[in-house]
Amino acid sequence: MKATARANTNIALIKYWGKRDEKLFLPMNSSLSITLDRFYSTTTVEFMEELKEDKLIFNNNPGSNEDRNKVSNFLTKIRNIAGTNLYASVITENNVPTAAGFASSASGFAALAAAATKALGLKLKDEELSVIARQGSGSACRSIYGGYVEWDMGTRADGRDSVAKQILDEKQWKLTILSAIVDSGIKKVSSRDGMKRTVENSPYYKGWLDTVSDDLREAKIAIKERDFQRLGEVMESNALKMHATMLGARPPILYWESGTVEIMNYITELRRTGIPAYFTIDAGANVKVLCLPEHEEGIKKALMELKGVLQVIACYPGQGISYL
Repeated sequence: MKATARANTNIALIKYWGKRDEKLFLPMNSSLSITLDRFYSTTTVEFMEELKEDKLIFNNNPGSNEDRNKVSNFLTKIRNIAGTNLYASVITENNVPTAAGFASSASGFAALAAAATKALGLKLKDEELSVIARQGSGSACRSIYGGYVEWDMGTRADGRDSVAKQILDEKQWKLTILSAIVDSGIKKVSSRDGMKRTVENSPYYKGWLDTVSDDLREAKIAIKERDFQRLGEVMESNALKMHATMLGARPPILYWESGTVEIMNYITELRRTGIPAYFTIDAGANVKVLCLPEHEEGIKKALMELKGVLQVIACYPGQGISYL
């Protein structure tokens, strides 16, 4: 009863910001992402009768009690589906540089869900696996698939219709995603806390919810038509609106550093010269730049020359779950 799975990280083009159910990770709005090829989590799960509790090895070291509890609670959901009480040994390796601003929890829980369900012999459709992965980390539901992925928020209280689906595979439209890492310390406000505070008291949050469905519709049309400018414009606008909701929270939340603003200004100026490139920012200081492959090297070189940029990492659309 053993299986190994690999899942890649993803970056949201249309953001998910806010939960309607904290326990089930049900979002307040639908979202859309690109699964990336370069960074991933590889997880082996083995269920054994001799174990008295779940074991976790994370990057060759024993997992913390907090991480082990998260993994164990998640595995219990899968055990309930499979009708077993067996504990498991979990060995996971993250090839995800946290400083780059990629959420390792997405790839981590997607890989864990895939490996655990396969080890228990559950034959699940991707949609079913996506629902399970979402209950470990919301964005993990999108890492089940490769390429361009939509996460439908759903309306059911039990979350069964809050599921991701692929809208375009990774081979059908190759774009470059440059992750520009800026000089910043540990976030003073976690993404989870920032999201919760924004939902609770930002006067701008309703405006976010009123417009994000239109953003999603626009992005899906752009992807279908391979319209890079259209996708870039709605992606950039969506990210800025999300950060505006945080600035309206009490107390306000500002994740940006001087390097963040420097990159935003550079990308805006770059477009004035006729080179299409657009930025997006998650709940942090680092900036992701979306560009066409033919402009990748020039933009990457220029970003590295900015004072506040420490490193630039290039990624491309990647595949979904794989079993090793």
